[in-house]
Amino acid sequence: MNKNKFIQALFENLGGKFSISLGIDLKGSEPDEVFKWFLASLLFGARISEKIAVNTYKEFEKRKVLSPDVILKTGWDGLVQILDSGGYVRYDFKTATKLLRIMQDFKKKYNGDLNQLHKESKDSGDLEKNLQSLGKGIGEVTTNIFLRELRDIWKKAEPYPSDLVILACRKSGLIPSGISSKEKILTEIKSIWQKNKIKGKDFADFEAALLRLGKDYYRKGKDPFQKYGVH
Repeated sequence: MNKNKFIQALFENLGGKFSISLGIDLKGSEPDEVFKWFLASLLFGARISEKIAVNTYKEFEKRKVLSPDVILKTGWDGLVQILDSGGYVRYDFKTATKLLRIMQDFKKKYNGDLNQLHKESKDSGDLEKNLQSLGKGIGEVTTNIFLRELRDIWKKAEPYPSDLVILACRKSGLIPSGISSKEKILTEIKSIWQKNKIKGKDFADFEAALLRLGKDYYRKGKDPFQKYGVH
């Protein structure tokens, strides 16, 4: 496999970071931007389509409900209305309740600043634990989504690759089949990226593209890799 060609094809067909596609700029680690990505990650974390999650985030954006204070002020009924407008109907009541509880704990523990949560975390494992302690409903999937795009921005943001990323790597032949440890898989993927970097992209972009590819394979139940020039 020509790995450089494969990675270029991934970006051309699947794009990079989800945060960038939503107009969220995480580079400067500005509290408002990090919070926007946290909100988006909470929406992406449910078993719902990417399109619906994006549409729902755009509804929050359109109505300027993009901070803990404004979410709390909007209240349960207002949040359900936003969620329904975005197509988040299946999880509207549950998600509205979850958001209010998380925002209350978030303000109490960290004064509404996710950078403070990062600062107070001892290491990557502690960071994940502290995020999940913000409220019921922040599980491993949401935590991985959120932290994945903060690699190289937050020093302690170092989640293992998700199962979908690993699926994409295995099915494409990007990594040897004998590697089973997620820690070793992450090291291998990083090594591949270091040797095949694409100008204007970073490792988090590569990981996001692999995630989309993993979703493609998982949902369609067939080999989607031929169109990316793998075989």
